[in-house]
Amino acid sequence: VQLQASGGGLVQAGGSLRLSCAASGRSFSSYAMGWFRQAPGKEREFVAVISWSGGNTYYADSVEGRFTISRDNAKNTVYLQMNSLKPEDTAVYYCAAASISTNYVDEYRYWGQGTLVTVSS
Repeated sequence: VQLQASGGGLVQAGGSLRLSCAASGRSFSSYAMGWFRQAPGKEREFVAVISWSGGNTYYADSVEGRFTISRDNAKNTVYLQMNSLKPEDTAVYYCAAASISTNYVDEYRYWGQGTLVTVSS
């Protein structure tokens, strides 16, 4: 599976962005899809995950209630809707595919290239 993330940009605090991750390959619908982020000087951290069917989602506490992960298996795409953005959300955001729904980074086998989100105060 090859992944291509897009949708990042510069936004003011309180604003919104929607990230997309397009996947190639016919097996997209068999993978759980996650979003991670990495801020400068920090480790990559889990943001959200959605099961292969889209029926189950799980979020990091820091984004719960503000971010929404979704997927469209017909379009081989996963989304991350980000609302009420804060300066501390500034990071490079990565999408990734795993065989199970998990927040454990080492379980993710395939990674996109990342898209930069910058939130100004």
